[in-house]
Amino acid sequence: MKQTEWILCPVCGSKTRSRIREDTILINYPLYCPKCRQERLIEVRNLQTIVITEPDTLDAEPMNV
Repeated sequence: MKQTEWILCPVCGSKTRSRIREDTILINYPLYCPKCRQERLIEVRNLQTIVITEPDTLDAEPMNV
């Protein structure tokens, strides 16, 4: 049987509604926490969760086309 774990919120540390198995691979997954009501983009490989930090699009300089 494959090992499963709950994905923990990277902000408050509580359980989310998502579970992963040891063979799960997530890329750019929008993880929502019902407790702190925040959403973060994450990547998961080998039961390791990595938070993806994006540059703020409102403060970014416009592209010259």
